[in-house]
Amino acid sequence: MLRQIKYFIAVVECNSFTEAAEQCFISQSAISQQISALEDELGVQLLKREKRKFTLTAAGEYLYQHGQSLLDRAEALKRETIRIGQDAELQLRVGYLIGYEGRELEETIYEFTENYPEVRLSVAKYSHEDLFMKVSNNEIDLVLSYQRRAFSDNYVNYHLRYVPCLAEISKKNRLAKEEVLCADQLKDMPCILVAKEEQQELEQSFFRNVLGVGNHFLFVESMDDARLAVIGSRGFFPVADMGYMPETGKAVKRVSMLNAEQQPIQFNCCAFWKKERGNYYIEEFAQSIKSRFNQEK
Repeated sequence: MLRQIKYFIAVVECNSFTEAAEQCFISQSAISQQISALEDELGVQLLKREKRKFTLTAAGEYLYQHGQSLLDRAEALKRETIRIGQDAELQLRVGYLIGYEGRELEETIYEFTENYPEVRLSVAKYSHEDLFMKVSNNEIDLVLSYQRRAFSDNYVNYHLRYVPCLAEISKKNRLAKEEVLCADQLKDMPCILVAKEEQQELEQSFFRNVLGVGNHFLFVESMDDARLAVIGSRGFFPVADMGYMPETGKAVKRVSMLNAEQQPIQFNCCAFWKKERGNYYIEEFAQSIKSRFNQEK
């Protein structure tokens, strides 16, 4: 039946039995027979045939709307079955963004490894660009980051949570007495970012042009370097409030940030993975961490 559904969807999308037959590498008479056989098996009419034209029945419209997702799931099931049969060891490779320090990931790893001891789980942190390249090259399976590009149809873009952007500033700074800061109030302070030299331009562009944060920038190599720069009053450090965050200590304060329209600056935190490489374990991990991100803190 799955093959017949594939033929049916091809006919609908091509709006032609002839073109669909060419696309599916079978004869026109064969594809017509297969769709007739599908109708016979289902016991309903899918297409109203009128000379050389056809229209969808209500049943045909329903099958067309939902059939492709069924085929996609079947293909994913096939790939995963083959992979499990061929792999000596199951694995899930997770990459997360430098700067994330919450407990949600730790708790998800603990639960996942307890529920699926047969899966070898590896976890590592990278910059946003490195995450993108590694998932593109199939070096990692699942990315935990925030949206930086337009969503691609080649990926599952699994929304986790919108989280506020906070500014870490020295408590010696006069602005530390504020509970909320507009980005314009920080325009004369360097915006401290963690980025490798070849990625600094992209980082700067995202924070300045997308989030509206920062007029000039100070780049450092690690989170520790960023915090030391804050303590030394060299600028402010924008961080995502992911929920569970470590204490800043006596020298640093976190302040909520607003954009030029006086709206909270937010990150769209998501899990990403290639549709063609999706599997049960990726979905389970993503659903598990989403539930933790959305727990009341």
